Amino acid sequence: MIRSLPPALLAALLATACQTTLPGSGGSDIAQSVAAAPPGAAPGTCWGKEVTPAIVETVTEQAVAEPATVAEDGTLTGPAVYETKTRQAIVQDRTVTWIEIPCPEARTPDFAASVQRALKVRGLYDGPVTGRMDAPTRAAVRRFQQPRGIDSGILSLASARELGLVAIERPAAE
Repeated sequence: MIRSLPPALLAALLATACQTTLPGSGGSDIAQSVAAAPPGAAPGTCWGKEVTPAIVETVTEQAVAEPATVAEDGTLTGPAVYETKTRQAIVQDRTVTWIEIPCPEARTPDFAASVQRALKVRGLYDGPVTGRMDAPTRAAVRRFQQPRGIDSGILSLASARELGLVAIERPAAE
C-alpha cells in the first residue's frame, strides 16, 4: 500500500534533494579540493579538478553473415543473410583538468561574497550576495573564465587574482 506524505514533509524532502553545493563543500567553498595535485605542482599550492566524462555512443550496423549464393550461370539461388551488430564507441575521451585554486584558508563565506560582488559588478551574476558558492555563482564564474580558456565553475587562482580578490605575489627584491 502506498501512503502519501504530508505536503510540508514532501516539500522539505524535495528542497533537500535539490541542494546545489558540492558534498563536503560546506556551502561556501569555491571548489572541491583534492588531496592530490598534478605532477610537477609546486609544494603548498592548492588544486581543484574538473573531470569531464567520456562520451560513448552505441553504434548499430548491419553486417553480412552469409553472402548470397549465385549459380554458375549467374542467377541468384539464395539471398544474403544479414545480422545486426551493436557495439560501443568512444566519441570523446574522458578529460581531467587541474585548476590551481585559492587554498582552503582563503575560501571563507566572506571571500565567496566578494566573488559574488565582483561578478555582479561585471554583469555576470545577478543573484543575491549570500557568501555561498551555489549553482548561479558557479555559472557566473564559468562565464567569467570561459573567455580566458577555463571552461569551469571552479574559481581558478588566476581568475581570483584578476578579480582583485587574491594578492599578486611580487618577486623578492634583489
